[in-house]
Amino acid sequence: METTRMTMAQALVKFLDNQYVSMDGVETKFVHGIFTVFGHGIVCGLGQALDEDSGALKVYQGRNEQGMAHVATAFAKQKDRLQIIPCASSIGPGAANMITAAATASVNNIPLLLLPGDAFACRQPDPVLQQVEQESSLTITTNDAFKPVCKYWDRVVRPEQLMTAMINAMRVLTDPAQTGAVCIALPQDVEGESFDYPDYFFQKRVHRITRPVPVPEEMEDIAEAIVKAKKPLVICGGGVRYSKAGAALEAFCQAFNIPFAETQAGKSACRSSSPYNLGGLGATGNLAANSIAEQADLVIAVGSRLSDFTTASKSLFKNPDVKFVSINISRFHAYKADAVKAVGDAKATLEALTEKLSAAGYRSGYGEEIAQAKAAWEKEMAFLAGYRYDEKFEPLIAARNPATIEEFVALTGGEVTQVSALALIREMLCDSDIVVGASGSLPGDLQRMWTTDTRDAYHMEYGYSCMGYEIAGALGAKLAQPEREVYAMVGDGSYMMLHSELFTALQERKKINILLFDNCGFGCINNLQMSNGIGNLATEFRYRDNGDSLRHDGALIPVDFAKAGEGYGLKTYTARNLKELKDALEDARKQEVSTLIDIKTLPKTMTDGYRSWWHVGIASTSQKEGVQRAYAEKEAARRQARMY
Repeated sequence: METTRMTMAQALVKFLDNQYVSMDGVETKFVHGIFTVFGHGIVCGLGQALDEDSGALKVYQGRNEQGMAHVATAFAKQKDRLQIIPCASSIGPGAANMITAAATASVNNIPLLLLPGDAFACRQPDPVLQQVEQESSLTITTNDAFKPVCKYWDRVVRPEQLMTAMINAMRVLTDPAQTGAVCIALPQDVEGESFDYPDYFFQKRVHRITRPVPVPEEMEDIAEAIVKAKKPLVICGGGVRYSKAGAALEAFCQAFNIPFAETQAGKSACRSSSPYNLGGLGATGNLAANSIAEQADLVIAVGSRLSDFTTASKSLFKNPDVKFVSINISRFHAYKADAVKAVGDAKATLEALTEKLSAAGYRSGYGEEIAQAKAAWEKEMAFLAGYRYDEKFEPLIAARNPATIEEFVALTGGEVTQVSALALIREMLCDSDIVVGASGSLPGDLQRMWTTDTRDAYHMEYGYSCMGYEIAGALGAKLAQPEREVYAMVGDGSYMMLHSELFTALQERKKINILLFDNCGFGCINNLQMSNGIGNLATEFRYRDNGDSLRHDGALIPVDFAKAGEGYGLKTYTARNLKELKDALEDARKQEVSTLIDIKTLPKTMTDGYRSWWHVGIASTSQKEGVQRAYAEKEAARRQARMY
């Protein structure tokens, strides 16, 4: 047996450089590069290995460990999970910073390999700098905190253990049903220890991503359920995107006259212009999808994990006889909603099911309902595009506060409504441009209002709805598809929480465009608290007028985000009205450097729910009449919702 003596870290780099995936006969190098913020627990081990011989792996310099891991997650998502960028950090705070990103990847089923440094396996210098000590066990370090948010976790305490650890890491990362975050903790002394590694460990490995079809019995079960349905509705989930099943789903719906609606993860898997595409569904869904969903006697979930936003907390499907079918590569997700299940690849299953239903001569009982629902929503879209804040209009959301609007206008000069801005942006952007979002009220407006006929043009992280993902996500999408323009849709609150990787975008000369909606607060959560009878508490950006005051009850705090972005080296603009926004968008497209448009957006001008409900915890005892009313309404809705 031929062997090569090298350190554990050197062996890790060489192994990663030889991993490939194959899907539908197309082979792709699986590991693109490595993102890192070097610290003392990683720089002398993995850092030395990368410096000596990184092979074909690019090394990227992150600014914040959470941010760089979000970049890697977005990269893998935009690559349809066929390529990854592992992330390496020091021990302690560097590692802990990546825990949020690990959860984000796992919830969204996106492959993310994390390589945090760890305390010494030999324990000679314990406790080392940044080591968390637990009296109950000296084996516990910061990296144990990754266990609940990762799909696979390991710690390499001997150099030869690297081989089984990495084979198992690849098993999970390349499995469509199991993928998510993987953490391989690297004790800093072991990183530098040498071992005679067998050369076969470094051979080229091709991990095949296959298309399993459900067993015949399950195919019979779901076909039987569909044949009995008069008004079925298909849910297009993220699994449709990763299976590249958009065309198959459209063909399926057209063949049997079945409408379909999109989840946040599923949007852009299919063409928005399809006559059967109703758009976004659920708590952030639109009028067309939600009205049809209320009537459906069968819900066919394809590649969806059926989250509370998709099902409007299990209240959306109001037909008393409604049943569920679930097509999913994951048996865990397929079992949800007590569905008739078929465990298999979305594309392969839809194609097989199309043949089966065609042979049975099936067609749904829909008449003009689909076209009528779409026409009603188009009318609403036209209203939103032309919406201006004016007292004569009904509020788009219940928690309107005219005094705040007037104060905002006086401070910023802004007069742009969020919905009209989004309508203009959609009109101005090319269909192939990628929009990235994650948190606040923007995902709801985007799921309702955004349309595209280009695959993977809508990049929304809404499984974890992680504030701070947006700008890092835009960089990840740009690294994945550098030929396309990428736009980060981000609120001012999320921007201030985490925007460090915009500097990495500048460093890598990867142009991203930041569309920053500034409404002086956490507008989405402000709506939620005020519409449930709670006071305006710590969700708007206000001064504390009096040091003894319990509340931030002073004036709004304006921020010149354009000036701050200019200091980083971005090309920046401020848009206070639609003309300025239009001019900025036109000029930003001409730029080669990353851009930021500071859009002074009137508070309370986002869309509200369309015939949907979202279950949130509300106080059952309160002195406030508004809270009492909100609780009563919540309980009434809860009694009408499904339990499982």
